[in-house]
Amino acid sequence: MAVNAYKIHIKGLVQGVGFRPFVYRLAQQNNLNGWVINRNDGVIIKIEAGEQKLKHFLAQLTQEAPIASSIQHVNVQKSNVEVLKDFRIVKSKNHSRAITDISPDIAVCNDCLTDMKQQEHRYDYPFINCTNCGPRFSIIKALPYDRAKTTMDEFQMCGECAKEYSDVEDRRFHAQPVACNHCGPYYELHTSNEKITGIEKILDRVKYLLNQGKIIAVKGIGGFHLMCDSFNDEAIQLLRKRKIRSQKPFAVMFRNIQSLKEFAEVSDAEKDTLTSWRRPIVLLKQYKKLNAFLNPGMDRIGAMLPYMPFHYLLFERLETIAVVLTSGNYSDTPIVADNSEAFNHFKSLADAFLIYNRDIYNKLDDSVLKVVDNHVQMIRRSRGYVPSPVFTALKTEGILATGAELKNCFAVGKDNRAIMSQHIGDLKNYETYSFYSEMVNRFLELFRVKPQIVVSDMHPEYLSTRFAAEYQKNSSQRQNIEKQGPVNWIKVQHHHAHIASAMAENELDESVIGVSLDGTGYGDDQNIWGGEFLICDLNGYSRYAHFSYVPMPGGDKAAFEPWRMAVSYLYDAYGKDFMKLPLEILQNKNKEELTMIESMIQKRINSPLTSSAGRLFDAVAALLNICDVASYDAEAPMKLEAIVASACSDSYEFEMNECISFRKAIKGIVDDLLAGRATSEIAAKFHNTVVESVTQMVKRIYKEKNLHKVVLSGGTFQNSYLLANIINKLQEASFEVYTNQKVPCNDGGIALGQMAIAAKRRALQCV
Repeated sequence: MAVNAYKIHIKGLVQGVGFRPFVYRLAQQNNLNGWVINRNDGVIIKIEAGEQKLKHFLAQLTQEAPIASSIQHVNVQKSNVEVLKDFRIVKSKNHSRAITDISPDIAVCNDCLTDMKQQEHRYDYPFINCTNCGPRFSIIKALPYDRAKTTMDEFQMCGECAKEYSDVEDRRFHAQPVACNHCGPYYELHTSNEKITGIEKILDRVKYLLNQGKIIAVKGIGGFHLMCDSFNDEAIQLLRKRKIRSQKPFAVMFRNIQSLKEFAEVSDAEKDTLTSWRRPIVLLKQYKKLNAFLNPGMDRIGAMLPYMPFHYLLFERLETIAVVLTSGNYSDTPIVADNSEAFNHFKSLADAFLIYNRDIYNKLDDSVLKVVDNHVQMIRRSRGYVPSPVFTALKTEGILATGAELKNCFAVGKDNRAIMSQHIGDLKNYETYSFYSEMVNRFLELFRVKPQIVVSDMHPEYLSTRFAAEYQKNSSQRQNIEKQGPVNWIKVQHHHAHIASAMAENELDESVIGVSLDGTGYGDDQNIWGGEFLICDLNGYSRYAHFSYVPMPGGDKAAFEPWRMAVSYLYDAYGKDFMKLPLEILQNKNKEELTMIESMIQKRINSPLTSSAGRLFDAVAALLNICDVASYDAEAPMKLEAIVASACSDSYEFEMNECISFRKAIKGIVDDLLAGRATSEIAAKFHNTVVESVTQMVKRIYKEKNLHKVVLSGGTFQNSYLLANIINKLQEASFEVYTNQKVPCNDGGIALGQMAIAAKRRALQCV
């Protein structure tokens, strides 16, 4: 049989996931000779084989690849026959400016958990890992992914670890973070008067502290968490007071899936997500409360399962089946990752500090998602998902998308990939903006991107927009030095970017009906948009219709004081007579305050017009006296959704002309309140009204434009009841409906939309 030589170039997530050892073992099984090498542009395999053996090898390669790997492209070319005598793994090489994907951090695998109880040098070792699990993105400094380019570079392997690391048959072959009790990182527990070492003593003391109601700052994979017993009322209230977080729900880590099922509904899709190697926080429907102070006013709990070896060791000791494990930060600041920073930052917050001596180079929060109709909906994309790229149908090379102002993520373009950053947060304070600037520069260097285009939101006051302006200005000064062409700056309308984000991840490149419902976005008419019906493609859009404008008294202040929006909608519906309504929301405010808001609305003093769906939901939540002042973003809409009586199918009237007016719906809500109807039914009727209004407007657009593909995006679609019902209604009417799943529908996905629009305009030579 004729033997040929082939070179196989594999692109995708194929580094740091045990891919080369997998290829080696596959070649051994098939008696193939050749070699495999890691390069910064992927994995290259050379084999000498007959055609049938090649086909079999390629089939196994894609079907049996390591669970955390992701093969995006396989290119096979004939090569020269060398009559090779064996199969080898060749040392990594740097090759051009191309890059392969970097693995996200991977939850500890079952094999390592077994080894933790059986291998003498790793017995109860809290940093055990192998090629199939452990830290990745959080420790990497540069490509290709080798130990010397990670924060493990300062830990010299002992003889046993070095032997495993060098043995191609071993599960720890070239596992860059490989270590053991003799040579690897270790934990220390610091209390007010002592430093405790040794994992057994540490675990016993942590158990004692949790039982005493103490708060512990715990260093995780991507940064610090704040931990306390989830069943201890006083501990949780103390954590809220110290963290300045009065209402926002805390995430909870459960011992195992069985413990979790005692308190929350867990579907098969939710179980698969919870137990996946990514180990995100999943928002689950509760049927039994753990603690009244964990998630006040909510019907969902943010739950996760252990993902670090330490978590498993801790739960072996603890009597409690669940602990609060919330991000280690003060409200609205980035997560803390450095030991010394944690001691300084949390000195008045934590009673003890559990640290370890390996640096976190790229800090990142836990990811948050939920499952809607068996489809994953991303809420916060970070640990376990970043920096896995979103593959698009467009060339994204050399594009920097700076993202939005709130829930910021940025993106850099490489080939046809959008490499999204981890969740950065709200760019409204120095600490977050500094973190943002640092990570943008780090991503550009790590992924070897030299921007030719920087794309931002249209809003002139967004810090991400200002960053784009400054970047373009600085690039002009660098052109002569680096012989680099000019950097073009593109500004993209916020809601067009929302729709484009869902189009990009679904690889749509055509005209669609875009429905963007969210809290805020700078409009072409300089009003605040947020309830938008667009006819758009990736190049441009036209605004077909929108929710009717109402004043937003106090501007941004109204977003945090929903009662202001309630007054605005009441004034819109009743005029000056709204003051006479015997509503609890009005009775709770003094007349001078209400008169001031009325005057602001009448005279348009600091009361910009808004079509925002978010502000509409705020208004209704305040009318129902669920939330008149919000302590965190989207608190009012979330609490409104939580009380919906899902069995209620009634709705209110609305008007649909050039825009959708909810004036009649507001009057209907007031009538129901005064008649004593249950707030859960009123909430349901309101939600159903929005569902019906969106459905009817989409049908109208179809009749006029003959478009049958509908794209839904924007933060309001985080509302599961709203999203599921709109999708069902539209699908029943034979529409094809597309949503965000790989990136958040909130502003965390904006950068992907910005990048897709910039890439399309470049392809059309519009820039």
